[in-house]
Amino acid sequence: MMGKSETLPTIWEIPDDLWDQIHPVILEMDPPKSTGRKRVHPRRVLDGIIFRMRTGCHWNRLPRELGDGSTIHLTFQRWVELRVLERIWAVLVEECEDRGLCSGSGRLPVAPWARRVLGDSVGRNPTDRGKAGSKRSLLVDGGGGPLSLVVAGANVHDTKLLAITPESIVVERPEAGTEHLCLDKGYDNPTGHEAVAAHGY
Repeated sequence: MMGKSETLPTIWEIPDDLWDQIHPVILEMDPPKSTGRKRVHPRRVLDGIIFRMRTGCHWNRLPRELGDGSTIHLTFQRWVELRVLERIWAVLVEECEDRGLCSGSGRLPVAPWARRVLGDSVGRNPTDRGKAGSKRSLLVDGGGGPLSLVVAGANVHDTKLLAITPESIVVERPEAGTEHLCLDKGYDNPTGHEAVAAHGY
C-alpha cells in the first residue's frame, strides 16, 4: 500500500533522455521561424499533447501549467500535417528495437469500431443503424508496441484495411520470412490470404 508521502510519477512529461532524441526531429521538420511571434517551447507542447491523449480531456481543459490549449491544438494540427508525430513514433520504435523491447513476431491487426468521427475517414456503420463512424486497424509487435495505424470509414471491410495497414509501418520492416502475422478467424478468407501473401508474411 502506498504511503501518504508517496506520489505516482507523472505520465505526460517527456524524460530528458527521450527529449534529447525527439527534439532534433522537431527542429528538422518544424523549425522555428526567424520572424514573427516566438513559438511556445515544443517540449511543453508535446507534454500537452500527451496529456490530452492520456486523459481524453478537451484541448481547452488542459492544465494551465502545460500552456494555452488552443496553441497546443494548433501545433498538434501542424505537426500532423507535417508528419512530425509519425517521425517521432518511428524514433520511439527504433529506440525500443535498440533496447531489445520490440518483437517482430506475433504482429496483430485489430479493427475496433470507433463511435466518434475521426477527421474525414467516416462512413456509414452497417452494425449501428447506418450512423457515421470510423474504424481503426492497428498493427503491433509481439509485445504490443504499436507499429502502424490506419483509420477508415466504418463501412470499409476489415480485409481492405489488412491490405493497407502493413504499408503504414513507421519503421523499416525486417527481411522477408522473419515475421509472423497473427490474425483472427475473420481474416481467414481468400481476400485475407491474398493481402497477407502480398506483404510477405
